[in-house]
Amino acid sequence: MAEEVQKDVSGPESADDGAALGLSIRDARRAKGWTLEEAGRAAGIGRSTLSKIENNQTRPSFDIVRRLTQALDISTPQLFLQSGQSGISGRRDFTPKGAGEIRKTATYLHELLCPELTSKRMLPYIATITARDISEFDTWVRHSGEEFMYVLSGELIFVSEHYRPLPMKAGDSLYYDSGMGHGCISTSKEDAQVLWVSLE
Repeated sequence: MAEEVQKDVSGPESADDGAALGLSIRDARRAKGWTLEEAGRAAGIGRSTLSKIENNQTRPSFDIVRRLTQALDISTPQLFLQSGQSGISGRRDFTPKGAGEIRKTATYLHELLCPELTSKRMLPYIATITARDISEFDTWVRHSGEEFMYVLSGELIFVSEHYRPLPMKAGDSLYYDSGMGHGCISTSKEDAQVLWVSLE
């Protein structure tokens, strides 16, 4: 399988984002106790390519990032959010209804929208909240940046570190610091569905 990796020729901010991506991948690999060879084999990429990604010597394509997150069980969509300082204007990315990139976790089913543009400040996605009890989360969900959430259908409870549980229903919206531990559980008969926008 051909490996799509492009050289990092961007400025300092892109370099910082690439370093953060590499660190996240390295941490996930080590958490599994895998060598570079084992992780590369699981993701279908070469050892040297993985080493370069971890050390921020190349910028991986979206497809390679996707394969790595699947192989390493990295479920945080924020990993797909890279630098918004691309130096390119007039870009666009279109996603037909139901044709987003599917990412499943133990508690959510994410559909990433407009996934082909990886260099952007925000990450929009639709999530189906499959969790029904907070005990289904191994730990708080947390990542850098801020987040906007709009409930599309159903009812849920937004649970976070510093606030009382917040009941929400279709049409309700919320903006919060995503570095604060948080999680959502569905309370309606059907799984609640939300539009999330993660901001760098």
